[in-house]
Amino acid sequence: MSTPPVADRVTSLVRALREHGIRIGTGESVDAAQAVAALGLDRREHLREGLAAALLHDQGQRVVFDPVFDLHFPRAVDVAPRGPDTFDRDKLRERLARALAANDRATMAQLAAEAVDGLGGYGATPGSDGYSAHQTLDRLRPQTVLAQARAHVRAGNSAAFTDRIEADEIRRRIEAFREQVRGEVRRRAAERRGADDIARRMPLTTADRTDLLYAGKAQLAELRRTVHPLARKLATRLAARRRRAARGRIDLRRTLRGSLSTGGVPMRPVLRKRRPARPELVLLCDVSGSVAGFAHFTLLLVQALHDEFSKVRVFAFVNRIDEVTDLIARGTADPDGLGGRITQAAVTGWHGSSDYGAALGEFVERYEGALGPRTSVFVLGDARTNHRDPNVAAVRRIGRTARRVHWLNPESRSEWDTGDSAAGAYADVVEMHECRTVRQLSALVGRLLPV
Repeated sequence: MSTPPVADRVTSLVRALREHGIRIGTGESVDAAQAVAALGLDRREHLREGLAAALLHDQGQRVVFDPVFDLHFPRAVDVAPRGPDTFDRDKLRERLARALAANDRATMAQLAAEAVDGLGGYGATPGSDGYSAHQTLDRLRPQTVLAQARAHVRAGNSAAFTDRIEADEIRRRIEAFREQVRGEVRRRAAERRGADDIARRMPLTTADRTDLLYAGKAQLAELRRTVHPLARKLATRLAARRRRAARGRIDLRRTLRGSLSTGGVPMRPVLRKRRPARPELVLLCDVSGSVAGFAHFTLLLVQALHDEFSKVRVFAFVNRIDEVTDLIARGTADPDGLGGRITQAAVTGWHGSSDYGAALGEFVERYEGALGPRTSVFVLGDARTNHRDPNVAAVRRIGRTARRVHWLNPESRSEWDTGDSAAGAYADVVEMHECRTVRQLSALVGRLLPV
């Protein structure tokens, strides 16, 4: 396979990153080309960091950038072809244990290439039809060299870590080796099918495009780190909207009256003055297991925006509802422990399934005084009632009492009204918006929050 020119590689890299949702402008592309010219291709890791600095906006985008970079700027390897008959797995495992103990990433990458070459080939003729990372790792079983690696660490360092930290660190290195094996398989596939095609098919996504309903523990932790930067952007946007609104609209009657002195020409438009007042916000959050990740992230975001409102009250529910405002009060919250604190509230009755009708009815009965003409209400939930009465009348009552009501639904619109979903019934009464990712949530909160 012929090697593409460097300019084409940079263009392909930028195009692949854009296809995975990273916004890159023309100026950033020019910066990337200048970075390549300054750094050259000899020091690959320096080039990686230079291009990341030129193209990315935050650290969370590295999960997409690094594997795409590896495809377009692959590591030079020199592995002699060999089949499983001549491949010595035990010797490679011993070398891997030493590399893991020394954290020698260059040697680990070389061993990953050798392992794929010796164990990962499949097809009628080994190595001729393709390579499998799963097959390589299944045959090599790198997790079993943990004890050997720890022995090498202790032999070479008298002041070793404690057992727990030492084991965790070596497991982290093993996981890095696994990723090197996957990267090596992708590199070989890219040689045959083209880097653009492989990059397009890679299941990569940035944190702000992660589906909140299916986010794993690591992704939720990454999302929590984005809360405060996102809140600062939203606060700036809200402040700009508030300044524009404070200027007021033209008072046509007073403007025309003033134009009499200039022969009917409205030289000085008169603005209708407003009495700016910070709005009040009430959140009703479904915290049942299916939507807990979405609700918790949104609660943290509102907590970070607390100063933008005169009053914020938060209510959590599953099949009963309870006020949890004090549990998420600014300055006392531990993001990781938010879910645990909310479970202290009385949000469930004799069963643990969601019951929107009962919970919203209880809110009207016990907390209707929280609503008023300055109050905006956000309901967070998937509207799945477990085939119980949705109690649409309670939502209609909330809509009549509050200034406005918005419902943010973390499910795809195509799933509304399927199974036990009562989304359509609620959407007839209040505005319901699909809100599956942080990107959608950011846009909706910036547009819908009152000023």
